Amino acid sequence: MSAASLTGVPIPLALARTALGAVLLIPLLLLHAHGIAEVAIGVTDVCFLARAAILWDWRWLRTPWLLVALTWWGWVLLCSLPIPALGLGEGGASSLLQAVVGVRFPIFVAALEFLVLAESAHRRWMFGLIAASVAWIVLNCLVQLVIGYNLIGWSRGPDGELTGPFGKPRAGTALARIILPAIVPPAVALLARRGLRDKLAAYALLLGGLVIMVLISQRMPLVLVAGGLAVTALLLRPLRPAVLAAAVAAGLLLATSSVVAPEAYHRLVVKFSAQLDHFPTTQYGQLYARALEIGEQNPVTGLGFDGFKTGCKQPRYFRPTFDGSQPDGGGAKICWVHPHNFYFQAWANGGAIGLGLFGLTAVFWLLPLARGLWRDPDPLRVAIFATILVQLWPIQSTSSFTSMPLGGWFFLILGWGMAEARYRTRQ
Repeated sequence: MSAASLTGVPIPLALARTALGAVLLIPLLLLHAHGIAEVAIGVTDVCFLARAAILWDWRWLRTPWLLVALTWWGWVLLCSLPIPALGLGEGGASSLLQAVVGVRFPIFVAALEFLVLAESAHRRWMFGLIAASVAWIVLNCLVQLVIGYNLIGWSRGPDGELTGPFGKPRAGTALARIILPAIVPPAVALLARRGLRDKLAAYALLLGGLVIMVLISQRMPLVLVAGGLAVTALLLRPLRPAVLAAAVAAGLLLATSSVVAPEAYHRLVVKFSAQLDHFPTTQYGQLYARALEIGEQNPVTGLGFDGFKTGCKQPRYFRPTFDGSQPDGGGAKICWVHPHNFYFQAWANGGAIGLGLFGLTAVFWLLPLARGLWRDPDPLRVAIFATILVQLWPIQSTSSFTSMPLGGWFFLILGWGMAEARYRTRQ
């Protein structure tokens, strides 16, 4: 047997197949075993890098978005080095280790773009898996809405949120990252047909997407999906009447939700309005003020990876809330592992340079996703672009960059979008 083969299969081909198998498992793992999803991402990266080394094919390293992303990662890694004399690495060895392995996500996106999803059939499989994931979450939400429990036996969240197939209120945050690529392409295809039944089905699909987000009762996911649909309507002219109708219907549901869905009304209207009115003293406002102070005291390097977690409980970073009503900004009791915003997190982790590099990385992610969409607005590419755009929008509450499963969904959709942008016009 040749050294370049494994049980009769060439090693590069075996590595490519292994990476594909790992990636196709990731949607299921992100739903119900996100710890193992980390392993699948690692397997994908190792196979991709090993194949590149065997074939000595490193052309993908010249990709502009990857160069910028690796520069951002390299800066955070430098800021995480435990060198107290230079004011670096307050988080110690743990922070450094997490910074080192943080490279797995940009490599994962590159693996999807250049290897795993290079074939149109593989991208169709990905669409099917994402659509199935959306259907599974929605089905569990509807069952929970009717009988109070999902198909696994878990009840609603503490404030009445629909949790889908999860034990905690995670249905909305997951759907916000995957629902548009699942519903926009079939809706456009149905609208292109002449039958009234097909057009009504398209309207129902979009309306159902927004209505389920209202019923789930998670504020930011609803805003993100609504914003994403607005972007798709801007780029896809045939979708505009359907999106407008869905938005009006969802608005009417929200307006009458105090009667038909009181839990949703309380969270989406009453509680959200109260948070906006008193934002500086909410935990979100306190966390943002704390992150701002951490970056201001460490403007060049921040505190390294997990800089917010490292500095949040240190009294020297207790600054007053934005309205000045709390001199200590809530003290240590308000602390969390991240500040709930990508940009404040980048500021705390890497200072002004880290923030600038992350912002540049976001732009370089969006540029290839947007390429050619105004001239040739392919529905799937538009849906993925809108999804990533709203996830990167700076004025919102977010998870951490690398938290699972939400980080996994983001980078999976991002890599899929990069592959669609690179190969769809060629096939």
